[in-house]
Amino acid sequence: IARIRVCSIFFPSTDKFVVLVIGGGGREHALCYALRRSASCKTVFCAPGNAGISLSGDATCFEDLDISDSSAVIAFCRKWAVDLVVIGPEAPLVAGLSNDLTSAGIFAFGPSSQAASLEGSKDFMKRLCDKYGIPTAKYKTFTDPTAAKAYIRDNGAPIVVKADGLAAGKGVVVAMSVEEALEAVDSMLVDKVFGPAGRRVVVEEYLEGEEASFFAIVDGENAVPLESAQDHKRVGDGDTGPNTGGMGAFSPAPVVTKELESVIMESIILPTVRGMASEGRKFVGVLYAGLMIEKKSGSPKLIEYNARFGDPECQVLMVRLESDLARLLLAACKGELHNNVSLSWSPGSAMVVVMASKGYPGNYEKGTAIGNLNEVTGDEDVKIFHAGTRLDSDGETFVACGGRVLGITARGDTLEEARDRAYGAVERIDWPEGFCRRDIGWRALR
Repeated sequence: IARIRVCSIFFPSTDKFVVLVIGGGGREHALCYALRRSASCKTVFCAPGNAGISLSGDATCFEDLDISDSSAVIAFCRKWAVDLVVIGPEAPLVAGLSNDLTSAGIFAFGPSSQAASLEGSKDFMKRLCDKYGIPTAKYKTFTDPTAAKAYIRDNGAPIVVKADGLAAGKGVVVAMSVEEALEAVDSMLVDKVFGPAGRRVVVEEYLEGEEASFFAIVDGENAVPLESAQDHKRVGDGDTGPNTGGMGAFSPAPVVTKELESVIMESIILPTVRGMASEGRKFVGVLYAGLMIEKKSGSPKLIEYNARFGDPECQVLMVRLESDLARLLLAACKGELHNNVSLSWSPGSAMVVVMASKGYPGNYEKGTAIGNLNEVTGDEDVKIFHAGTRLDSDGETFVACGGRVLGITARGDTLEEARDRAYGAVERIDWPEGFCRRDIGWRALR
């Protein structure tokens, strides 16, 4: 596997450029934080951003820029001499923002709409795996609920039902009974709870093992592995309750050894990169593989792909990254990852604990006040990434305006130390209407 040696090989150290980050969540805040620390980055803009990003000084936010309007984004880039656009969320990618920016001669880190189908359609991803021999769970795709239910009854439970399209991280049901799987089919194909995203469902076998998140920077032909992480999707302690967008993460994931990293690159990541190029859908961006390390064999299987940095995994990766992120991402856009490259990471571990509004991922109250954040921000080993906050009318008090609201992220020499610092910061935050899981990292710490 090609490794990165020094990022400075790509550009003279005197080159500094302007970066625009698209998005306004915790992932984008983490990207702004890492870009601001990049020696090659002169200015960081974020659209729409959020109050926490702006007040932290990690980026200048433009909340009025319509990121769904490619022409408006292009005009902004030309006005402010933006050299690189980093697209955070999946929706603008699937909508083709990267295509439009590239056509306008602006470097965009993020795949084209054609390449973003890896995330935008689970059926497409599965068919690519079939064609190029990428290990994944056996599956079948359905548009007819009767046929899907017959398949479920034939195969039994546990079994997994997935909406084919984008469903904000909530379109996956890990059914532990046949009845639960049948209800999931009805909700997606009959009740259409996910709209067009659920017009097809993928029903796949249940894999037993340990999940891990694996990331690689891709320039269309070459891939550079990042550090591993492990997410916690379920809302409750002990991985109970419904799936969410992610309630916490840590890095590195002990289950992903250096030997296993090589297997993942050779059997999953690189075949995907080559396969996408062969399909005329060259992938440029970050390839995020959700993996299951099977309990019996110890081998990795691909659960799903995301076409962007994970949230909240991005938060723990960005606090550990010591290399110049801006330089690396621009190199990927220019197709220059074929050089030997090595990335520098801080030793030890990092953990992020997500604080969410009570009721999430269901109905939750908005506009609740969050206090004592200033008491936490002075700790150099703790970073608060804002995902769903705004300022109250007084311009001084943060209030919650989303489901997942804060990502309390800490580093430590050990995972235990990172955990203690993260939860210590959580205890200092005054937000009665918020909650968090209390067992982030439990698999690695047990």
